[in-house]
Amino acid sequence: MFCPTVRIGFLVNPIAGMGGSVGLKGTDGEDIRIEAEARGAVKISPGRSRDALEGVADRGLEAEFLTCAGEMGKEELDSAGIDSAVVFKPKKRTTAEDTRRAVKAFLREGVDLIVFAGGDGTARDIVDVVGRSVPILGIPSGVKMHSAVFAYTPADVAELLDSFSRTRASVEAEVVDIDEDKFREGIISTRLHGLALAPSAKEYIQSSKAEYRSGDADDEADEIAEYVAEDMKRGTAYILGPGSTTERIAMKLGEAKTLLGVDVVVDGRIVCRDASEEDLLRMLRTVVDARIVVTPIGAQGLFFGRGNQQVSPKVIREVGIDKVIVIATPTKLKNTPVLRTDTGDRALDDSFRGSLKVITGYRRRKIVPVR
Repeated sequence: MFCPTVRIGFLVNPIAGMGGSVGLKGTDGEDIRIEAEARGAVKISPGRSRDALEGVADRGLEAEFLTCAGEMGKEELDSAGIDSAVVFKPKKRTTAEDTRRAVKAFLREGVDLIVFAGGDGTARDIVDVVGRSVPILGIPSGVKMHSAVFAYTPADVAELLDSFSRTRASVEAEVVDIDEDKFREGIISTRLHGLALAPSAKEYIQSSKAEYRSGDADDEADEIAEYVAEDMKRGTAYILGPGSTTERIAMKLGEAKTLLGVDVVVDGRIVCRDASEEDLLRMLRTVVDARIVVTPIGAQGLFFGRGNQQVSPKVIREVGIDKVIVIATPTKLKNTPVLRTDTGDRALDDSFRGSLKVITGYRRRKIVPVR
């Protein structure tokens, strides 16, 4: 079957995700960007883009790429050996307005699909312009990505583009708006920002984050927390990732955890609160043993790479993948049958593939596949 060349608008939000490893939980706003840079944050979206584009280049897709000058797209495409035409030149220090103007340029050129590297904020800026007129696909590069327009990992982008180039099939997808200021205070305030179109391939594109607040789920989380708290070994450092279930572990110890941050517990007390990657690496040099306790995002299944970038590949390797403890309520697992990781380190992600024993209750575990 003949497949006409697909025209793709490609853009990168260069600062997306910078706040993750330094504990800022996002990079929306110039003041947060400045703070992230002051804390030594590095740009991650260009590298994530190149990871995705290398897979695309290997496929030899019949595609025409239109993009933005410099690190907003052209540099990443050149690095992957993909020819492209520049249709928008951003300011030296890019903003959300550059994203919107770039998307308008793509629409004028009649693109079939817009591929972007960023997070929920970038998705929101794009859908404000395109609505449901053109499908969009995100290379996950932010801190929090709850919208249903993102590939699970950069490596999945090639699969999605291959499928879209052959079928042009798309589905409605939610774009979620999160209040970052409240998020940093440990308050999740989300709303449906709009509906977009995204390539239709459920195996490679994430769903919206699901929340579980039923009475049964709360009881299940308490049971998990009681077991983990009782099982903690003296002298061992426990790195507790974000989430309400990990928060309950701290509550069982009589401690107040940072709900959406990463805290460290030793001998029943929080010794490092709202830690950055640097904080965790420094702490690990002072202890003889450590564990990482994380819970997957409901429906998406990602237990690394979404909102917990402080627990970086360096941290995970220092602790050891055999000392990662994944916890999830049976209610969550009903709608999350597969777990995934997206650390940014392909070899590390591959080491988790297969299956994991997930703690689901008091002395109860379930074997769950990891892709």
